[in-house]
Amino acid sequence: MTPPLALSLGEPAGIGPEIVARAWAALRDGGPTFVVIGDARLVEAGGAPVAAVFDPAEARSAFPRAVPVIDLPTAVPATPGRPDPANAGCVADWIARAVDLAMDGSAAGVVTAPIAKAPLYAAGFPFPGHTEFIADLTGDLPYDGTRGPVMMLTARDLKVALVTIHTPLAEVPELITADRVIRTARVVHETLRRDFGVARPRLALAGLNPHAGEGGSLGLEEVEVLGPSAAALRAEGIEITDPLAADTLFHEEARAAYDAAICLYHDQALIPVKTIDFWGGVNVTLGLPVVRTSPDHGTGFEIAGKGVARADSLIAAIRLGAEMAARRRGLK
Repeated sequence: MTPPLALSLGEPAGIGPEIVARAWAALRDGGPTFVVIGDARLVEAGGAPVAAVFDPAEARSAFPRAVPVIDLPTAVPATPGRPDPANAGCVADWIARAVDLAMDGSAAGVVTAPIAKAPLYAAGFPFPGHTEFIADLTGDLPYDGTRGPVMMLTARDLKVALVTIHTPLAEVPELITADRVIRTARVVHETLRRDFGVARPRLALAGLNPHAGEGGSLGLEEVEVLGPSAAALRAEGIEITDPLAADTLFHEEARAAYDAAICLYHDQALIPVKTIDFWGGVNVTLGLPVVRTSPDHGTGFEIAGKGVARADSLIAAIRLGAEMAARRRGLK
């Protein structure tokens, strides 16, 4: 029987506890089953009954009646909308515990509720975010494939992967190198086959400049880096386009021509995802030895504790995490 997913509770002063409670209410009858790693009091305050468990194996029997929680209390009480760096260590510990459970096979994969970076940084957290932290935690675990991490966002029929992520726009061109583009495309190609069941992935490569550079008249990146990278990938047997104008890459007819788009910077990827499905997008980390998904939104401090937060994205992340984990285990 497939183990449950391990769900780290995220920022204790954010909407994490509320959306976890709502996700459980939506999934309690049919699953997928998850076990929360975090403060049980916060989940209960979010509006759901709680069952304290000590092992993920206990989660399946508890799930229909309550949220199973491996209870790791916060250092100080959490106030909705008011993050406290004193709880940053707890947030990091919840993520690490969830990853440990996935690495030892006790959990099928990891789902992460949103974190707030400012209080983590104030407490000395040395990683840019979830993605890099989880990559570090899993760094010693063997992995059969091209190593990530690569960030992918999914929404309905669109999958976009990023060559650069939280990078100032002025710094993006110098980071668009052949090595980065080729590695990102390899990771996406392998992941589509292994975790999404796509036998022959078709990749689209976005251009950096307007009109994909117009043959070099509007920028040279397409001529000097992106085009040669695409040619090298095709020589490896990966189906990928030459760089395409990003302004015509994401409409419905265009999306039917590829399985995932390789995008070059944050907004190039996230604007179409959030336009197509603002509430239901999912963040997936590719190229790691554990499955990791997350809702595609932040901590929602401005609405935390008000009972209005929507769990659509978290529910989608849980479902996708379970599907990916099942494929890795050969169960789908």
